[in-house]
Order: sequence, then C-alpha cells, then structure tokens
Amino acid sequence: MPDPKPPNDGLPYRLITGKDDAAFCRRISEALALGYRLYGSPSCTFNGTDVIVAQAVVWPSAVENGARDGTPLAPDRSLLPG
Repeated sequence: MPDPKPPNDGLPYRLITGKDDAAFCRRISEALALGYRLYGSPSCTFNGTDVIVAQAVVWPSAVENGARDGTPLAPDRSLLPG
C-alpha cells in the first residue's frame, strides 16, 4: 500500500513528458513502482523530428481526498473510490 503523502517532491499530480522512447517508458514505470496511478489517456504530438508523448499520473490519496471533499480529480469516475 502506498504512503499517504507523495514521495520526493510532494507533488500529487505529475505530467511526465518526453520523446517516445525507452527512457520515457522507464520514467512512467518508475512512477508506477513508487505508487502513482495513471490518470487519463496518454497524449502525443510530433515536433518535426520526434514523437513527443505525455502521461499524467496521480498519487492515490490525492484522488481519494479530492473525492471526499467534493472535488473529484478524475474525469473518469472509474478512478474514484466506490
């Protein structure tokens, strides 16, 4: 079970961006291993040279706290408890 507070920088929400490569996949995998959860769908664009991708992740307690105080953080209700 993840800690109630986000690790390291204390950010409950992170948008991870970068070139669509193994390094980006590692960054997402590391965030998931820390306890973050995927938030929404990934996004991508092309900068003329590389495909650039983005994936939001949230700390579980941030989603739960948002749901409790009436401010849902997840547009997809399946991410919210109960």
